[in-house]
Amino acid sequence: MIDPAALTRIERSHPNGLTSAEILDLLAQFRVPFSEATLRKYVQLGLLPRSVRIGRKGKHRGSQGMYPVSVLRQILRIKQMMAESYTIEQIQREFLFIRGDVEQLERLLDGIFKKLSAVLKERRRESATELVAREVGDARSLSKDLVARLTAIETRLTSKARMETVAAS
Repeated sequence: MIDPAALTRIERSHPNGLTSAEILDLLAQFRVPFSEATLRKYVQLGLLPRSVRIGRKGKHRGSQGMYPVSVLRQILRIKQMMAESYTIEQIQREFLFIRGDVEQLERLLDGIFKKLSAVLKERRRESATELVAREVGDARSLSKDLVARLTAIETRLTSKARMETVAAS
């Protein structure tokens, strides 16, 4: 498997996400068996988030699917649970995989706050801007709290499901 320090380095070096080819290459570098078909299956089953289409710069370059970089940790966690004799069905049923959704929400909120900040910067001379800037700051704090709470809830529920599954076996 991939050690936590290496995962952190990978996440920092790919802040905009990973293509499916990059995911497969990274897993292969660490000798983690994983195929594109398995990636597609995990996405279809809801175990991993869907990719987001990102346009490429340049004429007629098209777009490419980008997965959040956290997908590597999710893949490794799924593989670890399967090594512990969990089936895909048990993983789907007993473990909440909302982490990808929460991370997607966090990225969406970050994008909203970047747009709001850009508009505020353009309108900084207007009288109401200071009040709106404070409101945006408050909203940003609330969004960070929301993401932290959702993550904590998912972690607690996942841990509870894991303990119940171990107790039942």
